Amino acid sequence: MTAQNKAWNILFFGSLFFLIVLPLRDYHSISEGPGYFWKLTQVLPSGIAYTALVTFSGSAVAIAVGLLVGLGKLSKNKIFVTGASLYTEALRGIPLLVLLFYVYYALGEYIQVPALGAAILSFGFCYGAYMADVFRAGIEAIPPEQLEAARSLGLNYKQAMRKIVLPQAMRTIIPSIGTQTLGMLKDTSLVSVLAIADILRIGNEFAAKNFNYFETYTFVALTYLFLTLLMARAVSYLENRFTLKSPS
Repeated sequence: MTAQNKAWNILFFGSLFFLIVLPLRDYHSISEGPGYFWKLTQVLPSGIAYTALVTFSGSAVAIAVGLLVGLGKLSKNKIFVTGASLYTEALRGIPLLVLLFYVYYALGEYIQVPALGAAILSFGFCYGAYMADVFRAGIEAIPPEQLEAARSLGLNYKQAMRKIVLPQAMRTIIPSIGTQTLGMLKDTSLVSVLAIADILRIGNEFAAKNFNYFETYTFVALTYLFLTLLMARAVSYLENRFTLKSPS
């Protein structure tokens, strides 16, 4: 077992242990009522659901945006290349928190966007700028002879990309998409500023109501740690599953 796997096992099973033991230990008799951690576990699942919704919906938008922008950067049309490059440079230079405020409050003066929709769009467009280069690099990794051979068989450019190039490129792209989604999971804590009832927002409200900030934020941190480590293992599996192996 490598040091990295050993560290993952310690943190994953350690966080899982405390997430289970603390509520169970805190559960008192019926006459006394449930304890603090037990009450927290009753409201936290809804926050986990919102966190997962923003993470995977935002990732879906980011994949769509990244694919379109990535293809734009590979286009022979200078207008498309310039537009795609401007998009990636601009979105990378704007902090995600500022983008959340801009979509929800600034654009909200003209177009009413629900808080959840604003969060998903902000994450999608922000991470789409990073995924654009993931798609571009993945497509460029495919030998150009593949595209030329497809064209010689009578396929047009779109058909060749869809049927020949992209399926092969996805083998190198999927692990990187998983890594970006992992980063998005941690960044979802920012959506609490839009009053979305994610994990952090639920924890904030619970701590303010009960004045137990140390216990609450410790439990919230353990929850994020557990979810992040769980997804990290899934991403590691994707890397091992889809990474192309060089012939021996």
